Amino acid sequence: MDSIRFGCWVFLICLLLSTTGYSRNLTSRPAVVNIGALFTFESSIGRVAKIAIQEAVKDVNANSSILRGTKLNVDMRNSNCSGFLGMVEALRFMETDIVAIIGPQSSVVARIISHVTNQLQVPLLSFAATDPSLNSLQFPFFVQTTHSDLHQMAAISDVVDYYGWKQVTAIYIDDDYGRNGMSALGDKLAERRCRISYKVGVPPDSGVNRTDILDMLIKVASMESRVIVLHVNPDVGFEVFSVANRLQMMGNGWVWIATNWLSSVLDSASPLPSETMDSIQGVLFFRQHTPDSDRKRAFYSRWRKLTGGSLGLNSYGLYAYDSVWLIAHAIDAFFNQGGIISFTNYSRLRSVKDSGLHLEAMSIFDDGKLLLNNILQSNLVGLTGRIKFDTDRSLILPAYDVNNVFGTGFKRIGYWSNYSGLTVVPPEILYTKPPNRSSANQELYKVIWPGDTLFTPRGWAFANNGKQLRIGVPLRVSFREFVSQARGTDTFKGFCIDVFTSAITLLPYPVQYQFIPFGDGKNNPSYTELVYKITTGFFDAVVGDVAIVTNRTKILDFTQPYVASGLVVVAPFRKSNSGAWAFLGPFSARLWIVTGCFFFVVGLVVWILEHRINDEFRGPPKRQIITVIWFSLSTLFSTHRENTMSTLARFVLLIWLFVVLIINSNYTASLTSILTVQQLSSHIKGIESLKESDEPVGYQVGSFAEYYLSEEIGISKSRLVALGSPEEYAKALQLGPGKGGVAAIVDERPYVELFLAGQCTFRIVGREFTKSGWGFAFPRDSPLAVDMSTAILALSENGDLQRIHDKWLMQSTCSSDTSELEADKLYLRSFWGLFLLCGLACFISLVIYVLQIIRLFYAAPAESASPGQCPSRSGCIRRLLTLMDQKEDPTKNASKRRKLERSLSGKDQDGESLRNPKKKETERTIGATST
Repeated sequence: MDSIRFGCWVFLICLLLSTTGYSRNLTSRPAVVNIGALFTFESSIGRVAKIAIQEAVKDVNANSSILRGTKLNVDMRNSNCSGFLGMVEALRFMETDIVAIIGPQSSVVARIISHVTNQLQVPLLSFAATDPSLNSLQFPFFVQTTHSDLHQMAAISDVVDYYGWKQVTAIYIDDDYGRNGMSALGDKLAERRCRISYKVGVPPDSGVNRTDILDMLIKVASMESRVIVLHVNPDVGFEVFSVANRLQMMGNGWVWIATNWLSSVLDSASPLPSETMDSIQGVLFFRQHTPDSDRKRAFYSRWRKLTGGSLGLNSYGLYAYDSVWLIAHAIDAFFNQGGIISFTNYSRLRSVKDSGLHLEAMSIFDDGKLLLNNILQSNLVGLTGRIKFDTDRSLILPAYDVNNVFGTGFKRIGYWSNYSGLTVVPPEILYTKPPNRSSANQELYKVIWPGDTLFTPRGWAFANNGKQLRIGVPLRVSFREFVSQARGTDTFKGFCIDVFTSAITLLPYPVQYQFIPFGDGKNNPSYTELVYKITTGFFDAVVGDVAIVTNRTKILDFTQPYVASGLVVVAPFRKSNSGAWAFLGPFSARLWIVTGCFFFVVGLVVWILEHRINDEFRGPPKRQIITVIWFSLSTLFSTHRENTMSTLARFVLLIWLFVVLIINSNYTASLTSILTVQQLSSHIKGIESLKESDEPVGYQVGSFAEYYLSEEIGISKSRLVALGSPEEYAKALQLGPGKGGVAAIVDERPYVELFLAGQCTFRIVGREFTKSGWGFAFPRDSPLAVDMSTAILALSENGDLQRIHDKWLMQSTCSSDTSELEADKLYLRSFWGLFLLCGLACFISLVIYVLQIIRLFYAAPAESASPGQCPSRSGCIRRLLTLMDQKEDPTKNASKRRKLERSLSGKDQDGESLRNPKKKETERTIGATST
């Protein structure tokens, strides 16, 4: 009995330990599964989410195909938009058997609670916290069951780019939600070469007042950008619109883009008071796109019956409803996999057991990771469409509706999705087609902008902050016709200045600016340093003779070129008179040699082809050599007296005479030019000859020519000589490289043309080897650069640009035309095709001739040998040469000719008798009579 009694006590103690120890276990399929819901009940999102969650729980419990006997119970708590209260309520959840939490709606509260759920391994599913930084790395148990703001900011960026705006002003709520949203917006805008030019944060607490917003918007109105992105909560947002309307910032020229906070209010609380609607006319806003379906339409109908039309259903309500179903499916899969709802006390809280906080009641969900994996692996269709997560734990197929407020409501002007960008076709239709993000495929319907206009706003205006544009102007000491400062004044003049001032008067808005000189006034400044001042913010623009080159366009924007430019080579020249050997000038030495060789080759080929059959190409060796030379040279004038009898020789001669005709014509034209036109010559022919030489080269101080010659062309810097004025140009060229001068100068064409206007002993040699132009420089993505380009085109079209050019630059007293420079010789490359044709004709003819000889060689009998056989190799060669030198039997040809003549004569007589039978009869009668 004692042993039995002892065993019973051991059993009871073990039972007590199992129930009161460090863990508490429930059955694998309990009767009730508890989940929590944490959000702000009295917000526009919370009022809708509360009803949606309750209805979802009812639908889940009424569906026998899911959870099968287990009821889902939801415990709702109010966070009241407070991170502290949210933390308290989350800790209270952890004292119960909560397996998952839905919410919160605030990204700030979600970030705080995620630290708790991560430690206790309870999945936290938020249907409204859209902060893009709530990623899986930092918060592995946090799941966004709506789309992240990363996609919404991409949609806003695409709209900004679609309308051609380059910069925006951002007003955001100054908390994690607002700051991280703006960070995502900045990144997405940068991908499209746009930017946030100014951003201002609004305090997140309720302490912000109307005066603070007024001061903020006054500063915003003084900025350049007129595109404003508003990323705040509803209370602050409507207050901003009200103040902006008072400041006339909701009129023409302004663009307001609101994030999806506005859609949550318009969908749930519409219609809004008329005063509120008047303050948001023309605003663009975004809303999460949910595909149309029968289930969605049925739920909307059910919603109206539930609320009596007093509360509208927004997209967050749909996501809250789907979040409940997502958890239900994940729990069902959890049970199917053998999961057990069990909790273990959090061992790290043992040290605070006696602190009075009762934290020891909190416990870890043992199979929380399994439930989380089931949530992330879910694949179902809800009211919001397909619910599935990608590898980044984000919902697939993000899409938004793009809406426009007008009148008493709003209209949808299109859709955005990361699959196809901006379209007017629902994204679910485009998912069945190949993706197309091309700019031509981006489309939105017409927008009624603030000010009740259909014209797309420019998106920017000059900052109304009393500041003038600081425009840098090079302080030149040479070529002052382009730009110069009037002595003793702050005014500038010159060709470039007149173009700028004329263009700026054509802009549809006033521009305040001041010219700031750059340079020491002793030497031309460095233009690279000048334009770099724009990137540092020292200058707002640069006006002057600034070349548009590649390394500058990488950091700046330029206007349309107002003058064509490019690097050219200037060199001294001399007059070359025609001398005794002028007749050799038209052809290069190589062309003379090749032409002479072909005369001899053609003569030799014709001699070979004619030697056996033509007596004029036979005779003593001396006579035959003279015949070959005479015949070939006489073809130049077509005066050869030898007749050709071979068809092959006539073919070769025909091709050669054609070649001679072409060469003769070109020679005559070139020689005529040499003897009749005054020639100018220089040993520098262009940039290539300058590169190959080792002589010094001049360039203008401050010009980009130095960089181009050394880095692009490869000319050593030791050969480059800096020159500062036209006088230095002339002196250096006159001295030449042997006396401390330069062989040539490389500079831009406008400078060179102005230099040559007064210097008639120099010329441009070779061709312009770069193509560029001069333009006005502005910061990257400056809208003023675009408008100035349009104004420059207008100046060009109305002739003002040419008149300004003639005013400052038409001062030439001598020609700079390069057509008088020494004409290029005729080179072999111009005629190699003709020589190739002639060579092929000779080769083919010789091949045919050799084949004919070989045929005769094998067909003709030889002494003491059968046809085609020779006693030895040397005998064969002698016999072959003898056959080639042997005169062809003329009787064979004569017999063939007589047979051909008789044949032709017989045919003629037969034809005549057929044509005149009476004449034939008369001839017969006369013949009989005479007989």
